[in-house]
Amino acid sequence: MTTQKRIVFIGAAGDMCRVAIERFAEAAGEAEWQLELYDIRPDALDALVASLPPGSASSGSFDLFDGVALRTAIEGAALVVLGAGPYIRTAEPVMEACIEKGIPYLDLDDDEASTRAALEMDGAAKAAGVPIFVGCGASPGLTNVMAADAARDMDTVDRIDVGWATGDEGPVEFGRAVLDHAIRGFAGPCRTWENGREVTHQTFVESDVFDLGGSFGSAYRLYECAHPEAVTMPRRWPGADRIRVLGALDPPPVSGVMRGVAVAVEEGRISMDEAIDFVNAVITDRSGSPKVWRHALAGLWGSIRRGEIAVGDVLRYFAAAARKKHPDFRGINYVKVTGRRDGRQVTSVRRVPVSGPGTPWTSMAAGTGSATAAFMVLALDELGDLAGVLAPEDWAKPEEFYAALARTGRASSLDQVVEAVRS
Repeated sequence: MTTQKRIVFIGAAGDMCRVAIERFAEAAGEAEWQLELYDIRPDALDALVASLPPGSASSGSFDLFDGVALRTAIEGAALVVLGAGPYIRTAEPVMEACIEKGIPYLDLDDDEASTRAALEMDGAAKAAGVPIFVGCGASPGLTNVMAADAARDMDTVDRIDVGWATGDEGPVEFGRAVLDHAIRGFAGPCRTWENGREVTHQTFVESDVFDLGGSFGSAYRLYECAHPEAVTMPRRWPGADRIRVLGALDPPPVSGVMRGVAVAVEEGRISMDEAIDFVNAVITDRSGSPKVWRHALAGLWGSIRRGEIAVGDVLRYFAAAARKKHPDFRGINYVKVTGRRDGRQVTSVRRVPVSGPGTPWTSMAAGTGSATAAFMVLALDELGDLAGVLAPEDWAKPEEFYAALARTGRASSLDQVVEAVRS
C-alpha cells in the first residue's frame, strides 16, 4: 500500500459515504491513514469522527466549486473520494482538480450523464498519469465486477443484463438531492446498448422478469433504466449485442407510484419540489398532496393495465400503508451474462444474496458504502500502475474485490458476498 497517508472525502456526511468511511477504517486496521472529512454540514460529521480511532480523522467544510479552496484541501492527498452529488455538477470540477494536482480520484457516481462526461476526461487523465476511478459503489461498481467475473465463463459475450432492486427502509426522509436524482431516473430518455450500438429508449418502459432468488423469487419484474453500466461496459465488450440495466423499487407497487410522479415532472404537470415533498410525505406515513396522488395513481394504473403488477399486490400495499406498516428492507444486485463457449450458448449469473435483516447488507447505504470501501482498499494497492478514467470492469480483479468486500461488508464468508449460477 502507498506510503502517502491522507485520504480526502468530499460529501462525507452522506449516508453512503459515511458507511464507506466507517468500513474502510475497519478494513485498514493498524494502517495509519489520516481521513479528512469534508461536507457542507461539518457539524453532521462530529459523531462519525468521534467513532473512528482517536486522531485518525478530522472534519471541515469548503465550497467544492471554489477552485482555490478545493485545490488547497486536496493538495498532497493519496486519494480523493467524492460522495457529494449531484454528480453531473460536482464530479467534473473535482476530477479536473485531481488531474491538475496528480491525485487519484474515486467516486460513487450512479448517474449516466456524468459518467459520460467523465469518460471525456480519459485523455487528460492518461496524459497526467492519474487514475480516475468512477462508479465505485454497488450499482455501478459491484455489478461491473460481477459482469467481468461471469464473462470469464464464455469465449464471447452476447448480452449483459444488470439488475438491481431496493426496498423500503422505514419512515425516514431522503435528502432532496437523492430524491431529485431518483425521480429523474423513472422517466425520460435512457441511453443503452442494443444491436451492437448505442441507442435511446425511454426509462421504465421496457421490462423483463428475472430469477433473483431468495424472497424475490424466480420471476421478479425489473424495468430498464438509465445507469452507468450501459455506458462503460461497451468499452470492454464492444461486440456484445445488448447491454442494459434494469431496476425496481420494492414492494412492486412503489415502482408504479414513482413512475407516475416522474412522468408528471417530466411533462411539467408538477414541479420537482412538489414531487420530492410528496415522496418524503408518503415515506414518512403522511398523506401526501392530492394533486400529486392523481399522477401517482395514474402510474399505478398503467402498471396494472400492462399486467406488470396484480390488483391484489396494490390492495395489500395500500392496506399496509393505511396501518403505517413498513415491510422489512430487502435489496439485491444481479448480473446475467449470455454468450458462447466452444460454439454453444451459455448463461452465467452472479447475484448478491438477498439483503435485509440478519445479513451484512441491511440497507442500500450499507451495501453501497461497503462496496466503496472495498474499491478503496483495492485502489490504494493499485496506485502507480493505472491511469485514465477507469470503470470497475477495467481494473478490479473479481477474487480480490470479493475478498475485500467480505471484509468491508462484515460478511462471515464469501458465500454472503456473491452467488454464481451457471447454465
